[in-house]
Amino acid sequence: MPRTAPHQPCSILVADDHAVVRRGLRQVIAEECDGAIVEEASTGQGVLDAVRRQDWAVIVLDINLPDKNGLEVLKDLKAMRPALPVLILSHHAEAEYAARAFKAGAAGYLTKESASEELAVAIRKVLAGGRYVSPSFAEQLAGRLIGERDTLPHHALSDREHQVLCQIAQGKAVSQIADELALSVKTISTYRARLLEKLHLANNAALMRYALDHRLVA
Repeated sequence: MPRTAPHQPCSILVADDHAVVRRGLRQVIAEECDGAIVEEASTGQGVLDAVRRQDWAVIVLDINLPDKNGLEVLKDLKAMRPALPVLILSHHAEAEYAARAFKAGAAGYLTKESASEELAVAIRKVLAGGRYVSPSFAEQLAGRLIGERDTLPHHALSDREHQVLCQIAQGKAVSQIADELALSVKTISTYRARLLEKLHLANNAALMRYALDHRLVA
């Protein structure tokens, strides 16, 4: 891929809870975008604080952060800076998370496996005012539009329901999920009941199996 510089030096914030991943992303950006100034954040709160401090050209945001789900951070960012382009980075398959990310306001979605090849292209695309959709996800969207793929039950879940499903699938207790999401145990129990009803399942074991079968969790 040819080395291409942005029209002017730009500030890019890379947010991921793994230092090795952040270093790798910085290296890709340095090699492909001359003059880019790259800083790092390791938590959702760190991202929000950084955006309050200064303007950024692009945010590269991991979907899994230790203190806050990346989609929730994305929604907060769009409320603060509606025009700020945010590229979501995830190890989750595009089929399960990209649509939710775009609906929440993402300018692009990349899997970590493809980031080294696609990140520079995605940054240039969003800096030019566009949105980045990978070729594989574009094919999935086309398939859905022409009816090649039926809608699965979990596609109808709200973002919060989807988040609770993934937490249950990771073996977390209701009380632990409540603590992590800053919600009451009663509220999480209500979400669990909705999940069982919407997915037509009987118990937590079935929820875990469903999530694994559909690659909602690693």
